[in-house]
Amino acid sequence: METRTALVTGAAQGLGQEFAVALAGRGFRVAGLDTVPQPETAGKILDYVELTADVTDEQQLRQALEQAVDRFGTLHVLVNNAETVPQAEFEDVTPEEWRQVMRYNLEAPFLLTRAVLPYLKAAGWGRIVNIASSAVLTAPPTMVPYVTSKAALIGFTRVLASALGPYGITVNAIAPGAAGAGPGGQQPADLVSTLLYMVDEGSGTLTGQTLNVGGGPVPG
Repeated sequence: METRTALVTGAAQGLGQEFAVALAGRGFRVAGLDTVPQPETAGKILDYVELTADVTDEQQLRQALEQAVDRFGTLHVLVNNAETVPQAEFEDVTPEEWRQVMRYNLEAPFLLTRAVLPYLKAAGWGRIVNIASSAVLTAPPTMVPYVTSKAALIGFTRVLASALGPYGITVNAIAPGAAGAGPGGQQPADLVSTLLYMVDEGSGTLTGQTLNVGGGPVPG
C-alpha cells in the first residue's frame, strides 16, 4: 500500500503538534504548516516537512504546498487545525475583528481544501478533517464570532462531504471541548484517537459527520 502523506495546520504546538506526531506514528509522512517555525514538532518526527505560511494568504499556501509535494510527491490527508480564539463582548467586536475570525477559522479551511483537492482527487483517496468546537453547543456569550465561524465550518464539512464522496474523499469534523487542566478541561492527547479513526483506511463510509469530543458536561 502507498505510504500516505498528511498536511496538518497549526503544527508548531498544542493540538496540531499532537496530531502531527500521532499521524507519523501511524505511518504517515507529515507536512506541518504554521505561521512560525516548528523545531519542536520537527524534532519528534523523522519524515517531516516544515512549512511556514499565513493560512489566510492563498499565494503563500500554494507555495507551501509546492514544497510539500516536491518532497513527498502528493498529499492524501488535510487536517484543518489552525484557529484563532478571541473573546469579547459582542458590542465590542469591530467589523474588522469579525472578518479576521472568519478569514482564519472559515476561509483558511476553504483555501486549503481547494489547494489540496487536485492531489486527493488524483490519488483517488483522501481524508479531510476540520477542527470545529463543542462551543457551538454551549455558545459562550463572549465568543460570538468564534462560535459562528465554527458552526459554519460544521456546515462546510457536511456539504463538502457530499460533493467529494464520488472521489473517494471523506470530510469530517472533530468538536473538542475547552482546553485546560480544570474540571472538564481537555488535553490535546484526548483528540488523537478520534483523528486516527477518521483518517483510517477502514473509515471510508464515515463522512459528513461532526464528532463531539467535549468530555461531557462540566460538573457544577
